[in-house]
Amino acid sequence: MPSARRGSYNKNSGAGNMRARYRRILRFASWYLAITWWFELFLPRIGLLKIAERTRSKRMRRFAKAFHVLAADLGGLMIKVGQFMSSRLDVLPPEITKELEGLQDEVAPVPFAAIRAAAEAELGMSLERAFAMVDETPVAAASLGQAHRARLSPLDAADTGLDGVIIKIQRPGIDEIIDVDLAALRKVGGWLSHVRLVSKRVDMPALVEEFAQTSLEEIDYLHEAASCVRFAEAFTDDDRVGVPGVVWERTTRRVLTLEDVTAIKITDVDALVAAGIDPVEVAPVFAAVMFDQLFTKGFFHADPHPGNIFVTPVVDSERAWKLTFIDFGMMGEVPTSTRSGLRKLLIAAASRDGRGLVNAMRDVGVLLPSAETSELERAMTTLFARFGGMGFAELREVDPREFRDFAVQFGDVVRSLPFQLPENFLLIIRAMSLTSGVSSALNPAFNLWDSVEPYAAQLLRDESGNLVQDFTKQALETAGIVFRLPKRLDALITRFEDGTVAVTSPALEKRILRLERTARQVVSALLFGALLIAGVLLRADDAVLGTVLIVASVAPLLHALFAGRRGF
Repeated sequence: MPSARRGSYNKNSGAGNMRARYRRILRFASWYLAITWWFELFLPRIGLLKIAERTRSKRMRRFAKAFHVLAADLGGLMIKVGQFMSSRLDVLPPEITKELEGLQDEVAPVPFAAIRAAAEAELGMSLERAFAMVDETPVAAASLGQAHRARLSPLDAADTGLDGVIIKIQRPGIDEIIDVDLAALRKVGGWLSHVRLVSKRVDMPALVEEFAQTSLEEIDYLHEAASCVRFAEAFTDDDRVGVPGVVWERTTRRVLTLEDVTAIKITDVDALVAAGIDPVEVAPVFAAVMFDQLFTKGFFHADPHPGNIFVTPVVDSERAWKLTFIDFGMMGEVPTSTRSGLRKLLIAAASRDGRGLVNAMRDVGVLLPSAETSELERAMTTLFARFGGMGFAELREVDPREFRDFAVQFGDVVRSLPFQLPENFLLIIRAMSLTSGVSSALNPAFNLWDSVEPYAAQLLRDESGNLVQDFTKQALETAGIVFRLPKRLDALITRFEDGTVAVTSPALEKRILRLERTARQVVSALLFGALLIAGVLLRADDAVLGTVLIVASVAPLLHALFAGRRGF
């Protein structure tokens, strides 16, 4: 790492330079906001829209490169901002997300003397007392913290059953840096909330708070330790998965001590082959474990990049190796509400209903209430018309250029809408993307659909059960309407007759009678549809009840067809 960058980090991490750091972030933001205003708002108003359009791609790339330099120079949350923006395909154009994809923790490690002081202050004892040995050379250095190998004292080793450990220690002063960075980001978010070009597409203050919550959880090592334990409990009886143990006696909010589980990096193909492990066999197991987390456990590792997964050889076991996960700072959940929203999305997709899919996206919160969705509905309808109903095997045979063409069309529509994925969706997409990348590195011929298919089939089976319950409930509710509505209409007519509502027009009375008959026909039609669909779905599991519902649907059908043929 260049010495200039090392000096830059030390300068900006000093307590006396926090104000300079804050001003530097705001200067950067204000400059590029001014450029954006000039080209995207002012020039189009004076008839120079073509100039703005012609230079847009180049300006986006220039901004992304400049931010990349700023983030690498400042460290702290700025690198996390870049990584976060690189995943916001729903908000930012590809010129920005592509440039920031490769942004890593490009800061020099903190000198060990400073790390030692921070760890001892947090643990309340010297490192010599806390550990038998600590390696001064870091295993890894990141913008928020760095890791060192160590060995527990004989007494602690006897108590925990562990010997070698990894100590993860936060960078000195990182809390203050994060506070300053978040204050600057909230300021910029406030500015953007007043820019109509931005505010009509995304709620920037909410987006900043979403990022703040994720970042604050990531620097709370007690939270990470708890996530590690929870993840281990989810896979207690699964011999495919390994998780490091937590040494709670040496863990605080700023210091995390975990079992050293270092093994073969999952994408180190040569090392896997040398250990007698076939990389091609590792790929589907890794994908299956990730989808177990996403669709079965509901609690998943949201950052499964190659540095966070090891392949650990196992001796004296039916399985010759296992996947060992580390770094549980970024975890995701699939709560019940999200599953409900995904169910609506699935139903709409299965029926190739573009409008229904868009409405489901709005219900889930993906689209802001102000969204004008006609173009999105058109794009989805076109997508369903071309690819709807195809199985995974058929989709694999489609020319990739067709997918790219549709992706371009869909991406342009999405970026023109106030479209915002909830954090859980972002983490799911991130996890799936990394899963595909790691699996392909292990086996270039790997196809993610082969692992998705069994989970999709199971999800469809589960959703069929939910649909049966919903249609049955709807049928019962509709039946209740059938019996209640005529009584309520009769009561209304009675009020007209007894003078409670004074009406003397015979024509109005005839219209009310016609309304009553029409309402009964509509209700009968609804009841017919509900009974028929419920019967069809139930028939696979309960042939008797399904057949009864189908036969029973005939009565309301006949009423709907013939009740209105009598003249008034």
